[in-house]
Amino acid sequence: MKKILFIFCLTVLTTINTKAQEAPKIYNPNADAKADMKAAIAKANKEGKHVLLQIGGNWCSWCIRFNKMVTEDKQLDSALNANYVVYHLNYSKENKNEDVLATLGYPQRFGFPVFVILDGKGNRLNTQNSAYLEQDKGYSKANVLEFFKQWGPAAVDPKTYSAVKN
Repeated sequence: MKKILFIFCLTVLTTINTKAQEAPKIYNPNADAKADMKAAIAKANKEGKHVLLQIGGNWCSWCIRFNKMVTEDKQLDSALNANYVVYHLNYSKENKNEDVLATLGYPQRFGFPVFVILDGKGNRLNTQNSAYLEQDKGYSKANVLEFFKQWGPAAVDPKTYSAVKN
């Protein structure tokens, strides 16, 4: 009986360890968030895009789920890459990046992931609570596409809108 229990426990631990190793690591707790954001802003400015900060951590299943959805769905991936430079801003016990988050208006108050849209000059345009993008046990593709559209460069460009005639 002890041998069976030992084998069972060993199998469970091996499975857990394997699953932990399989989880993607999209956040870097050791990254210099200020420098990385500065580079993302410069790139976005050069390319005529906005910056999408996805704030969360490798510990966050909803963060991983969102990243998986937008990178594996061709339509979402296309909409994202056409309009945004993406930066995964780490928030974890190893590095909470509290000074950076303070400059962004404390977006962590909404939970994780939380999204912050910056323009090509680094101005904060929007902070998005990800709960409004959820559906069932995942995210709504339609809501995510609408979010990308509503905060993309064209949506906030005055030239996009024709003047109202009297």
